[in-house]
Amino acid sequence: MLNLLLIEDNPTLRRALKNGLEKTGPLRVVLEASSGEEVLAALVDPGLEQPGHSVALMDVALAGKLNGIQTAVALRREYPRLPVVFYSIQDDDAYYRDFLRSGILSHYAYVRKSSYLLPETILPLLRDAAAGRSFIDPEIEARVLEVRHKDANNPLDLLEPNEQAVVALIAQGLTNEQIAARLGYRDARAVSRTNGQIYTAWGLDSSTTDEKVARTRAALIYQHRQIIVWDENGAARVCDPQGKWVEL
Repeated sequence: MLNLLLIEDNPTLRRALKNGLEKTGPLRVVLEASSGEEVLAALVDPGLEQPGHSVALMDVALAGKLNGIQTAVALRREYPRLPVVFYSIQDDDAYYRDFLRSGILSHYAYVRKSSYLLPETILPLLRDAAAGRSFIDPEIEARVLEVRHKDANNPLDLLEPNEQAVVALIAQGLTNEQIAARLGYRDARAVSRTNGQIYTAWGLDSSTTDEKVARTRAALIYQHRQIIVWDENGAARVCDPQGKWVEL
C-alpha cells in the first residue's frame, strides 16, 4: 500500500487525481495540500502518518511562494530521499534551474503533465520512485541540459551572494575557520553548510567525490568562471559555444 502526499493547487484536478489513483491500485491519499507551505506545516502534526513511508505527487507550479521543486528540497531535509513524482506543463528555465540546484539524484520522476497525468501512468512512476528508481521525461531532460549549458558560462549566477563570497575565499586557499572569521560568521559550521550548497549548484556533490576534491574543483571553477565536469578518469571538460563538452 502506497501512502500518498498529494500537492496540487487546482482543487478539481486534486480531487480527480485522488479518486482516480485510489481506484487504480493499492494507494491511499494521506495528505492533500495546495502549496508547499501547507504541506510543510501539516507535517508537524503528530497525528499524521510518518512521511518516511510515503511518496509525494506534486505539481511544479503551486500556490504560495514555494514551487514543487523547492518544496521537495524542504521535505527531504527532514525526510531524506523522500520519493517524489513531479509533473508540470511549465517550460520555464527557472524551474529547470531549481531542479539542477536541488541535487535530487534518486527516488524521483519528473514528467510532462500532458503526457503522464492519468492514474494508470502515474502509479508505476510512484512505485518506481518509492523503490529508489528515477525517471525524467526525455523532453524535460533535454531542457534541463539546455539550461545547464546556458548557465555554464557564468557559474556564479547559480550561487547566492553569500555563497559567492565563500567560494571566492575558497579559491584563495582559506580554511573554513579563516573564511568564517573573514566574513564574520559566528559558527564555522555555517561555512561548511554553505560549501555544500556550492557543491550542489556546481554538480560537485557526487557521493564518490570527497570534500577535499570538491573544494579543489570549486576553486578551479571559480578561477575559470566556467562550469567544469570531471569524468570517472578525472578528465576535465567544459562546454563550448556549440553546447558540446570538450576537454579543458
